[in-house]
Amino acid sequence: MQHSITGLGWVSATELDRYGLSNSLKLAAQRAVKQILTQKTPFDEIVIDGTVNFLSDTPLADRVTLLKKADLLVKEVSAASIIAKVARDNYMVQLATQYPEYGFDKHVGYGTAAHRQALLTHGICPEHRRSFRPIRELANTNPANPNSNILPDPAAATHPSATQPDPSDQPTTTTASGQKAEAIVADHLRSLGHQIITQNFKTKTYEIDLISLHEAKIYFTEVKYRKSNNYGTPVDQIAPKKHQQMHYAAEKYLSTHPKYQKIQPTLAVASVIGANYTLEDWFPLHD
Repeated sequence: MQHSITGLGWVSATELDRYGLSNSLKLAAQRAVKQILTQKTPFDEIVIDGTVNFLSDTPLADRVTLLKKADLLVKEVSAASIIAKVARDNYMVQLATQYPEYGFDKHVGYGTAAHRQALLTHGICPEHRRSFRPIRELANTNPANPNSNILPDPAAATHPSATQPDPSDQPTTTTASGQKAEAIVADHLRSLGHQIITQNFKTKTYEIDLISLHEAKIYFTEVKYRKSNNYGTPVDQIAPKKHQQMHYAAEKYLSTHPKYQKIQPTLAVASVIGANYTLEDWFPLHD
């Protein structure tokens, strides 16, 4: 760590439940690379262990080399995998002080007998992935709270991407702020080679902020803006219901624009933050 440039990409349990494993891996990779970019260190190549280019929708896509078993073949990837594992283990130790009843420092999140017993006794906490089948099944039979499969959440842990909703930090709804955020995202998409074909497509129940074309895909992007991310990022607002609304609006658009019906549709989300309207993230929700 003293002789290297490092970046860690964290994804919260909430994001994993909401976006699924594949998209969460993309999001984590993009966040890690952003940390490298902020350190202004030149590089020529990004080696990803495996066969999936997590940066395929970014300007760095052409610098990626995919390599199976890269953690065994490339010393930098070996080091990165160790850094990630140690960071995760350290976080588990931190969680053990936040939620001592679960013993995270001992089982580090794996499904040991002691962990299962703690779940049966105490229910789930905000760090458990509710979409993960063993957690879901245990939660549904939770004797600690038989009327609900989710116990009241304790205070959120101080994870780099842990979130705790706060009424004072909700997305702004002012037209001016929204339009400015959309303009920032539209410029970013153009820089990636997108052609913006529609802005603010409205149905009776929902609207799509930006619709763009890029590399044989049509993207439907929801733009979220917040003044700060002290209590989570704007993308945390893409709840399952909103995801369904986006899907419906995209289907409605395609039904009324037949020339795009043979192009692969993809939902996407962008987050803009702060008084300076800084683009924080743009990524597809699924392919």
